[in-house]
Amino acid sequence: MDITTYVVIGILVLWLFYRKFLVGKGIEQITLEELKPLLGEKNRQFIDVRTPGEFRRNHIKGFKNIPLNEFSQRTNELSADQEVFVICQSGIRSGKACQQLKKKGFERITNIKGGVGSYHG
Repeated sequence: MDITTYVVIGILVLWLFYRKFLVGKGIEQITLEELKPLLGEKNRQFIDVRTPGEFRRNHIKGFKNIPLNEFSQRTNELSADQEVFVICQSGIRSGKACQQLKKKGFERITNIKGGVGSYHG
């Protein structure tokens, strides 16, 4: 292999390390079962980042809809002093939203693993 290949591989490894260990650091992960007893608590914020159509069809009571494509412009609607719980359909979009919150200085962030698609009740 030539030097360019090694540089590209090195950059890729560094990027993956950054994404895995630095950007996600400080973001908790819980299941829907762990979330259920926390629902409705006033000192926590519950955000659903799915599209408005997805939210209208099926959502968990107490969650506010802030679609991911609007999320970075609407984080001012959230308080950095309160814990934020973020959900989507499967956990991918909510993970991206959690990373955005982390970059904006939020410290207590929780991603809901499995998303609304695994909610029963």
